[in-house]
Amino acid sequence: MEASTRLRLRVSPGSRRSEIVGRQGDCWKVRVAAQPEGGRANDAVVELLSKQLRIPRRSISIVAGRGARDKVVQMAGIDRAESERRLKRSIEPVRR
Repeated sequence: MEASTRLRLRVSPGSRRSEIVGRQGDCWKVRVAAQPEGGRANDAVVELLSKQLRIPRRSISIVAGRGARDKVVQMAGIDRAESERRLKRSIEPVRR
């Protein structure tokens, strides 16, 4: 059976750039540059998660909150522990 998990997100559309900000209570704070019109912000959320978690876009779906700032996403091919680890790593400053 393939691993899967759900994440709760708090999304801020129309930001300067798309990024994972960090934890906010029991959800992850996410900013996307796209405006919340015509589903563009939702698409940007899926694209950002796909990039940060290194999983295909088709493995991510928004299952609650399509028209709201608070969303729940379902992700196939990754478990909760691994998704949390990759998200935490994505917000760490780049060390040179």
